[in-house]
Amino acid sequence: MRKPLNDHSTAPSPATLTDVARRAGVSPSTVSRILNGTAKVADEKRQAVQAAITELNFAPNQMAQSLKHGRTMTIGIVVQDIASPFFDEILHGVDDGLKGTGYASVIVSGHWNADEEAQRIRLLLARKVDGIILLTGRMTDAAVLGFAAQRPIVSLGRVLRTSRAIGFALDNEHGAWLAVRHLIEMGHRRIAHLAGPADNRDSVERLAGYKRALKEADIPFDPALVVEGDLQEAGGLMAMNRLFDSKHPFTAVFAVNDQTAYGARLFLYRKGIRVPDDVSLVGFDDLPGSSYTTPPLTTIRQPLYVIGQTAVQSMLGLLNGEEVEGTIPPVELVVRETTRRIR
Repeated sequence: MRKPLNDHSTAPSPATLTDVARRAGVSPSTVSRILNGTAKVADEKRQAVQAAITELNFAPNQMAQSLKHGRTMTIGIVVQDIASPFFDEILHGVDDGLKGTGYASVIVSGHWNADEEAQRIRLLLARKVDGIILLTGRMTDAAVLGFAAQRPIVSLGRVLRTSRAIGFALDNEHGAWLAVRHLIEMGHRRIAHLAGPADNRDSVERLAGYKRALKEADIPFDPALVVEGDLQEAGGLMAMNRLFDSKHPFTAVFAVNDQTAYGARLFLYRKGIRVPDDVSLVGFDDLPGSSYTTPPLTTIRQPLYVIGQTAVQSMLGLLNGEEVEGTIPPVELVVRETTRRIR
């Protein structure tokens, strides 16, 4: 006789934390601390616990954990443009960094507007997130520290070191200097710069690096070769158009970021200007797509995925009252096929 479809008498009982510990060969307290992101254990043990969780289809009682630890087990993430490949790569690192910690992310966008960033942070605070990761933006350090009094904050694009706030920034000026020095070493002296907005900290620092490289090579700075864009592909295309229309000669272009370089490359292609035969081109960021442009883009690599993971590690450290370093690898020049030596 067939059993009714709703008869669950033979269904296995849900796996418990003790079951996971027994399968992984560790103590239940170790499993608990790994789930809470508070355990410092060998990768081998962590992987064994994660494998056991997967095999047993273990689902921790998140509500019980929250009540026990006074946490919601959520981290707020403020990005500036959810559609941007720059933030997408960082969020990939954040997502992987949160795996196995028991934390989930709540992602909102500040749209490069300080007031909107503050509004989004207040929204996250109202949702009782345990901490906030701020991925760049235009808020002042003082404003960030004010919010950090309510919840721990980890911020990209600024240097902060307090018990409630950690900020780490890339050396944008050095990265730009590396890019322009590479072009100078290739024999270029008429080097244009497609800059970012004048009120964007990264853009200002990269312009400074561009100027420093020229000065060290005794190449006069020509303001006519600097054209402002908006950090987007369309802005790069329009900035390249304005530079071309200005009739000021140039043999190379340093773009403030890869997205700007993509737009510039499209404009040059439409004009029949060959890269790198006629014009060399360098970007900044090393987005995943930069290896697949035609030709592949020479650029300055930011460790975007690592930045996301570092942000998570720093946040977990703050939440657990640990001393946090918050350091990331330096930028580096990646030479591909959009630059060439000239005579």
